[in-house]
Amino acid sequence: MKLLALLLPILLLSACSDNTQDTKVQKATLGQSLFFDTILSQNNTQSCAQCHNPAHGFIDDRDNGVAGMASLGDDGKSIGDRNSPTAAYAMFSPEFHFNKKTKQWIGGQFYDGRESNLAGQAGGPPTNPVEMGMPSKQALTDRLKFHPVYSKQFKDIFGDDIFNNSDKAYGAMAQSIAEFEKTDTFAPFDSKYDRYLKGQYELTDLEDLGRSLFFSNNNTNCAACHQLKSRDDAKGETFTNYEYHNIGVPINIALRQKNGVDAATIDHGLLSNSQISSNEHDGKIKVPTLRNITVTGPYMHNGVFAELSTVIEFYDKYINKDRINNPETNKPWADAEVPNTVNNDELKKGKKLSDRKVRALVAFLNILTDKRYEHLVNNVE
Repeated sequence: MKLLALLLPILLLSACSDNTQDTKVQKATLGQSLFFDTILSQNNTQSCAQCHNPAHGFIDDRDNGVAGMASLGDDGKSIGDRNSPTAAYAMFSPEFHFNKKTKQWIGGQFYDGRESNLAGQAGGPPTNPVEMGMPSKQALTDRLKFHPVYSKQFKDIFGDDIFNNSDKAYGAMAQSIAEFEKTDTFAPFDSKYDRYLKGQYELTDLEDLGRSLFFSNNNTNCAACHQLKSRDDAKGETFTNYEYHNIGVPINIALRQKNGVDAATIDHGLLSNSQISSNEHDGKIKVPTLRNITVTGPYMHNGVFAELSTVIEFYDKYINKDRINNPETNKPWADAEVPNTVNNDELKKGKKLSDRKVRALVAFLNILTDKRYEHLVNNVE
């Protein structure tokens, strides 16, 4: 509750300063309350904030018995099969669509884009049996309808008849949470990198080397997927182009041993999206933002890597024949979960990295951390 009290003034300030309609501010305020309320879960034990903790980059920083690789459900025993993505900066992902120019599927929410926008995403977890576990939209609507505070707020914002239709009431709940997630609370753009762009922070030598490497298409290929804007318009960079690619991530066997999912089960990524039918998209995952990446591990869609440096070495293995072993297991890198669609054309571009260059890239990624999370970062020397 202390955190909610701290966030409320920020929310109201950011919402009101944007000259939005009063109803939008009301929705965001309602959405903030709902985001922190366990009323959305069957056993009243889980809120949105537990899997998207505002104090820790809007991810699930709990161990959950699986080293944080996936989230624990409201029933106290169900473990998911994917890592909870950060809700920070999620507002900038465009609605799910096909870009005819680039011939790429773009945007949406979740790793497979199965929900087109933030409201769709917010409506997913409450009725997911391995997440919040509500039996139906009607069940949640009834809870909100008879709640002494929410009942009045919903009627004031959406009309007196809002509870007459459970789909509309449920949609209103999701819309409200989405409006909260569109506030500056989720996207302050105040990292050391942002301050550097304003001339308010001086990069260390290692950070500067990492920056040069990151944006150099000759040395690395990071910016091919993790740069949205031109260098001349770097303000507000989200460090993702919101496309979908298969980079050869292996199955997380350790997670499967804990959550009971058959180790042979394949996560088909984008292909599991109901709008997608072509096998060419099998195993593709949406490119994540690198904002707060240092404090939002473990990494990859299934949490298979614990350290950010491991992720960089994983990319480097496609070019560097000396990167034989996964440094976390001291064993050869595991095979790709979906080998046939791995984007080798992009992954094999660039030059191999020395250990110092790996550290430099980590140092650069560290400075993409929002100011309020900088105390969580272990600086690289």
